[in-house]
Amino acid sequence: MEREAMEYDVVIVGGGPAGLSAAIAIKQRAPDCSVCLLEKGAEVGAHLLSGALLDPRALKELLPDRWQEAPLGTQVQDDQLWLLRSADGASRLPHWALPPSMSNQGCHIISLGNLCRWLAREAESLGVEIYPGFVASELIVEAGVVKGVLTGDLGLDRAGNPKGDHVPGMALLGRYTLLAEGARGHLGKQAIARFDLASHLQPQHYAIGFKELWQVPAGQSHPGRVLHGSGWPLGGQDQSHGGFYLYHQGDQQVSVGLIVDLNYQNPWLSPFDEFQRLKQHPLIAATLRGGERIGYGARAITKGGWHSLPRMDFPGGLLLGCDAGTLDFSRIKGIHGAMKSGLLAAETLAPHLAPGMAAGLSLAHYQQALAASWLGQDLKGARNFGAALHRFGPLLGGAFNWLEQRLLRGSGGFRLLDKEEDYRALKAANRCQPIDYPKPDGVLGFDRLSSVYLANTQHDEDQPCHLRLQDASIPIQVNLPTWAEPAVRYCPAGVFEIVETEQRPRFQINSANCIHCKTCDIKDPSQNIVWTPPQGGSGPNYPNM
Repeated sequence: MEREAMEYDVVIVGGGPAGLSAAIAIKQRAPDCSVCLLEKGAEVGAHLLSGALLDPRALKELLPDRWQEAPLGTQVQDDQLWLLRSADGASRLPHWALPPSMSNQGCHIISLGNLCRWLAREAESLGVEIYPGFVASELIVEAGVVKGVLTGDLGLDRAGNPKGDHVPGMALLGRYTLLAEGARGHLGKQAIARFDLASHLQPQHYAIGFKELWQVPAGQSHPGRVLHGSGWPLGGQDQSHGGFYLYHQGDQQVSVGLIVDLNYQNPWLSPFDEFQRLKQHPLIAATLRGGERIGYGARAITKGGWHSLPRMDFPGGLLLGCDAGTLDFSRIKGIHGAMKSGLLAAETLAPHLAPGMAAGLSLAHYQQALAASWLGQDLKGARNFGAALHRFGPLLGGAFNWLEQRLLRGSGGFRLLDKEEDYRALKAANRCQPIDYPKPDGVLGFDRLSSVYLANTQHDEDQPCHLRLQDASIPIQVNLPTWAEPAVRYCPAGVFEIVETEQRPRFQINSANCIHCKTCDIKDPSQNIVWTPPQGGSGPNYPNM
């Protein structure tokens, strides 16, 4: 097929904090170079979801004279850490018991989508060409070097045949290509496999993070208050790990969420329903009761940290932000790290973008620059944080992390590794206790479909299914008898169903519900589901999230 081609100095995939920071910083350093940025959402920010707490350190480096003009929301005033002992018991931990990395003083409670919409305007003012609603579907690789990306076709029917409004994708060619797609990026995953970039210490690890935005009654919101915690409803015999957050913003709004590590063992566990249980706890319910839920979303979080970092350079480009795994899980923050990775990419690329410089030069020094930066030092200092919690639990693991950070200041020579892939942790269904989740009350707990409605997700029903099964027989013949087909529970949007028929059960994919969290791509125990980007502009549309 003949495709139109456009050439740029730098092609960036992803309109999140990493990609936008890279675009701005490149134009600051090389104003005459051409930069194109692709965003698969209908607009910049449409697919962005985060708690979100912003450490403004990288923003100050990016725009030192203008950073305070960004939509910085509410500054943290009251920082609390809790342990939920049971369904109605809780203990607040004293500040001296917190590892230093858990302090949120100087941070801001923000909307990541709104921050990146603002950064996009900054980038465009410098001459960056931003194309929302365009999916980068494939890498263009010639002679072992990435030369750019192909955008996905528009106007294909379910069988992949062109419809009347068909528009073929374009070839966007770049001297360098930066992949900044977020956690479990489609092209990042391909690049890691193709160029053997994965860490040889331990695999990447993930969690699923939920968020709801609530409008609460007067007197129940305390702007600047931040609560983090662990314990109930996770843990116990299910060997599940994670934690919750509750952020008090301005305008009588709060954000509440649960993070569930995707190495949980019980296939009967439903992360979505655990989140609904969390909100019944008196500590959380006291803030939410009488309020209105106005937003919902979920997405995967890359949380393996230092030991899971891949090699981030490949021939012709770089992996940035959560595509590589720069989130600092010990701080439950990734925005500032993603932005710093973009800044470091610009510093690495700038000398190669001078007139007359050849394309495709080695970018191997990017890894060394990141390791030497404050981002690298933070990640290295917290390298054992996640593995300690997984191995020892929230109490003993927390004590280990406190000792390592307070006494050794992250400089100990030992390392804890978590070498098991998340999907391999699932036990057979007949070895685990089924979990009886209460019926949603419609007050604090809700069902999946009403939640997906709040995510404003939209997909053209007549387009190829973007959730691809490598073997269509596996869900019924393998996953169902072995693990009771966990996809119907780990998906936060009701995408997967087991439909009973007179002949035999049938595995149904409701792809229009998908909110692009990518949990299925990570947790499917047979590694049979491959998430691919649907038609450009499809998916959730998160306002103020």
